Amino acid sequence: MVNIQKAAIIGCGFVGMSTAFSLIHNGLFSELVLLDADARKAEGEAMDLSHGRPYSKTMKIYAGDYSDIGDCALIIVAAGANQKPEEKRLDLVQRNVAILKNIVPQIVRQNFEGILMVVSNPVDILTYAALKISGYPKERVIGSGTVLDSARFRYLLSEHLHVDSRSVHAMIIGEHGDSELAVWSGANVSGINIHDFCEIRGFFDHKKEMERIYFQVRDSAYRIIERKGATYYGVAMAINRIAQSIIRDEHSVLPISSLMEGEYGMEGLCISVPTIVAGNGADKVLEIPLGEEESKRLKESARELKEVIGKIGM
Repeated sequence: MVNIQKAAIIGCGFVGMSTAFSLIHNGLFSELVLLDADARKAEGEAMDLSHGRPYSKTMKIYAGDYSDIGDCALIIVAAGANQKPEEKRLDLVQRNVAILKNIVPQIVRQNFEGILMVVSNPVDILTYAALKISGYPKERVIGSGTVLDSARFRYLLSEHLHVDSRSVHAMIIGEHGDSELAVWSGANVSGINIHDFCEIRGFFDHKKEMERIYFQVRDSAYRIIERKGATYYGVAMAINRIAQSIIRDEHSVLPISSLMEGEYGMEGLCISVPTIVAGNGADKVLEIPLGEEESKRLKESARELKEVIGKIGM
């Protein structure tokens, strides 16, 4: 039986623990289990987080093992090798698929019936691998996708336009990586087309600014890794946002990674596109209108992912 108030995080690195910290402050769960290949590290992290409970939401936080997670509503897989400077997300694939092949069967053996969210990179490939290894229904295996990329996109647009980022509606879709694309055709500020709003703010060289902002979004992780070695705060907040939509059954539209079964002419892979996220996970993939160039680039992104899937034999 699923305990809607219980979650687990597998992998107590920077991403996993930043996610735990974010979840504690959101108050979504009353019980959080931490698992790591280094059990003592998981214990230490649980102790450290628990000591702040008097100043946060009430939550039982403890280090556990796979026998503790069968009744979780949500399991977040953050375990994996870190991305190194100059390394692309897809370079991580072989190492992290091997890690996933060890983790997922142990989850399955617990008769887990909740939602499995993969956040390790390359997230689209690993989400597909987790789906195949687990045999779970496609709705129940999702990846954090381009939810963070879309937040970066909205933030950079808001800075450019001097407007609240919460009023900016724009998405990055495709691979969470170098082949991702910005959906400029649907971008707007509170219903005003993005190009029209740019002109309201005195910006008319749209193509130049579009390229500048897109490359800033796409290369954000590399720039952060060069400076501090890893990215974790932004993705933790993105994971928290997805978890909130699942646990509260919000039916929010978020660009998570999930299995394609003909949508946008794609199948046999997981990729990030706008999806209704609810209590059952990936409730419905939405096929939004795309420009001709955007459709072409999405197919190119899918083709790159399919090539990698072929190489790992999934």
